[in-house]
Amino acid sequence: MFKVQELREIIKLVDNSSIDEFVYENDGAKIKLKKNNGVITEVVAPKKEDAVAAPVVEQAPVQETQSVQVQKAAEPVVEEKAAPVVADASLHKVTSPMVGTFYQAPSPDAPPYVKVGDKVGEETIVCIVEAMKLFNEIEAEIKGEIVEVLVKDGQLVEYGQPLFLVKPE
Repeated sequence: MFKVQELREIIKLVDNSSIDEFVYENDGAKIKLKKNNGVITEVVAPKKEDAVAAPVVEQAPVQETQSVQVQKAAEPVVEEKAAPVVADASLHKVTSPMVGTFYQAPSPDAPPYVKVGDKVGEETIVCIVEAMKLFNEIEAEIKGEIVEVLVKDGQLVEYGQPLFLVKPE
């Protein structure tokens, strides 16, 4: 049988070419692609008589597919604009020193280390970043007040990603 990736590659090649019909047989499996007004019809059927025939898959015209992809790509941009972002230069960003998973509390049933409005010192633990089964305590690095928590509990964070905004004292 054909692998899904192989089928996708064949479909792309036929779609981007000037041919209208493509037939290929290999090890008892047959693929036949036919372009009709920009619609690709795919039929895959094994030659064995006892095998169940594969379903017919129809794809929408390429132009419509591209417009759907553009709409999906535009949605996250709208969400990012809606998110509240504090761009005050006087605020200190506590950043992640590594790639890992952000946790606000030492355990799922414990309260968070800090929340908005809490006062912190340089050595106050504000969260944990777990990397490769090691739980690393992250300190505030500055004396001040937590203004905003920028990530959600359990979220993956990157190296240097801001985790908290702190108003220095």
